[in-house]
Amino acid sequence: MKQMALDLGLAPAPSLNRFFAGSNQAALAHLHAQVNEAWDTPRSTVPTYLWGEMGCGKTYVLRAVAEALREQGSPVGWLDASTRFPSAFNERWSAVILDEVQFYNPVQQAAAFNWFVNATSPATGARRWVLAAGDVPPSDLKLRDDLRTRLGWGEIYQLHLLSEAQRRDVLKDEAKRRGLVLTDDVMDYMLKRFSRDLGSLMQLLDHLDNFALRNKRGLTIPLLKDMLETE
Repeated sequence: MKQMALDLGLAPAPSLNRFFAGSNQAALAHLHAQVNEAWDTPRSTVPTYLWGEMGCGKTYVLRAVAEALREQGSPVGWLDASTRFPSAFNERWSAVILDEVQFYNPVQQAAAFNWFVNATSPATGARRWVLAAGDVPPSDLKLRDDLRTRLGWGEIYQLHLLSEAQRRDVLKDEAKRRGLVLTDDVMDYMLKRFSRDLGSLMQLLDHLDNFALRNKRGLTIPLLKDMLETE
């Protein structure tokens, strides 16, 4: 599988409305309800934990939730495994989002625990929602006990990978949305020679779109080969 460094500068912002649910309808409905309730009634403050293998869309939906809340004027706290120096809990946050929890080092675990406690049991003010994600169920996380048990306290949903047929449908729909024609032979080439998780395929399509636009050509296998040779 070829790994590509892709230019994501023109990629659209993550959106729950653009996430293909497949067999994950219950999880997506829950996230929609949490985000949509923010306008008129307080969202549920019971924590939510999503888990599933790489490529199932965990980070995408967490970023989509964060984007939706920020568009509503609700700042959120974000912590993932790349955050080397986590900040202190901010009272302005309306929610706390914890991604890639399976990779947290001791400093990140301490910060996540502090954020969790301040969000769900604040000394003053309203409770905040905690949304977290990892690659295994909470009980299997190799984290400090007090953090692991709290992550498993509330709503828990497993996110499942899309089938190949579903990935093809998503790619075709996205290409159509961009005004592109993605033929079966190009899609076959993409699926056989590149990482098959949907996030990587969508990034590849975005890169192809930009390359085709710059070169004023349609999406073809020769175009894809040219992109790999020149980019």
